[in-house]
Amino acid sequence: MLDTAVCGLGWWGKQVAQVLRGNAKINIVCGVDPMQETREAWAKQTGLPTHDSYEKALADPKVKAVILTTPHSLHEQQVLAAAAAGKQIFCEKPLSLTAASARRMIEACRTKGLVMGLGHERRWEPAMLRLREIVAAGELGEILHVEANMSHDKFAPLTADNWRGSKKDAPAAGWTGMGVHLSDMMISLIGPVVEVHSYSAKRVLPLPSGDVISVHLRFADQTTGHIAAVSATPFFARFAVWGSKGWVEIRETEHVETPAATHFYRRMTGQKETHELIQPGDPVRANFEAWVDAVEGRGTYPFTDVHRMANVAVLEALVRSVDSGRPEKVEQL
Repeated sequence: MLDTAVCGLGWWGKQVAQVLRGNAKINIVCGVDPMQETREAWAKQTGLPTHDSYEKALADPKVKAVILTTPHSLHEQQVLAAAAAGKQIFCEKPLSLTAASARRMIEACRTKGLVMGLGHERRWEPAMLRLREIVAAGELGEILHVEANMSHDKFAPLTADNWRGSKKDAPAAGWTGMGVHLSDMMISLIGPVVEVHSYSAKRVLPLPSGDVISVHLRFADQTTGHIAAVSATPFFARFAVWGSKGWVEIRETEHVETPAATHFYRRMTGQKETHELIQPGDPVRANFEAWVDAVEGRGTYPFTDVHRMANVAVLEALVRSVDSGRPEKVEQL
């Protein structure tokens, strides 16, 4: 069992504590947050002790690993500090905001022999696992195009000074909260993205980073793609893949916080469209447990360093594209 500190006790830090309560593989020993009120609320919810600084957590001999549910701009310094202290690391997405930063983080973990977990739990959703099997088996033929949308209004109540709407901490509207999940899934299915062309807008929310992001992608094998995320509309999630022999469309009905069945549509050449309901799993827990299994030598974590870097490089390029109004090349590892 891996004794772990949750660092950052806001909305998602609370969700993580709830998901991992009583887990047989991960033992949360403490929480970390600079805000006293936040620490007190988390301690009341979990019954666990807290630290008021990250440095105290790293110095705590009970802490063998850290889960970082902190603002994105803090990730690099926190990962480097944890690596220097020899702590295993699980970092929420996005790993960082620039490819150079991600490269430094990856190298620090590689040098110390650490397994860096990433908060891209969509890879473990049952419908996505089914899609991965179909694509890997070649059933859809040559993949030609992919599209995805993940939108919700959970950020609608946020005030303009919240870090989740900051151009520094969370650029490109809902990308760091939503779109980054979809690009990770596409990269894991198809391979690296080499160019993006993105558009963003600030329409109805006070958040400086905006509330709409739309990105066109070109992959190394010439597959094309599109991802959109809206931060001011009721929940909507769709992931679709078109191939030379058929297509698959996945439609979710609820956010991961309130899991529900997923619609799985499929049509192959010469056949009628089929539809089935796939029951929800527990992808957040599954991701954490896969990470711990890799840390403790029981398996291989499915994120390669190329994956870790590639998704950050897409984020960096699309932010440039929003500013320039032009297609931008994506840095490769």
